[in-house]
Amino acid sequence: METRTVEQNVALMRRAFETLQSGGLDATAELLTDDFIANLPGLPEQLHGRDVWKYGVQAMLEGFPDLRIHIEDIFGAGDRVAVRLRFEGTHSGTFQGIPPTGRRVTFTSVEIYRMAGDRIAEEWVSPDMLGLMRQIAG
Repeated sequence: METRTVEQNVALMRRAFETLQSGGLDATAELLTDDFIANLPGLPEQLHGRDVWKYGVQAMLEGFPDLRIHIEDIFGAGDRVAVRLRFEGTHSGTFQGIPPTGRRVTFTSVEIYRMAGDRIAEEWVSPDMLGLMRQIAG
């Protein structure tokens, strides 16, 4: 497996977010390793595979079809990239059982990614779900 520079890893993450933002869910999933690992708050076990990642992102996009992703900070060290994100969108689809409210939302997430070669191998995400749910629950 090739060794990549921190700059290459940061560029890969930027490309992943840009591809996702432009509607390329499948193209973004291709940037993940086949055995991608998702570490999510509140879950006792890791989740594995591209399909798990796609399912989570699809749920967000169904609830917030106009979701915009803003990279506030991004930096790397070794094979890791840290990203602080701000998301904005309109709750115009059902999300976690809550029917559309039409409310505009904004929420943040702090995320760390591990790279393996030219792919994203693992993520640790900490989205502000409480803040998001408060905005759509009214």
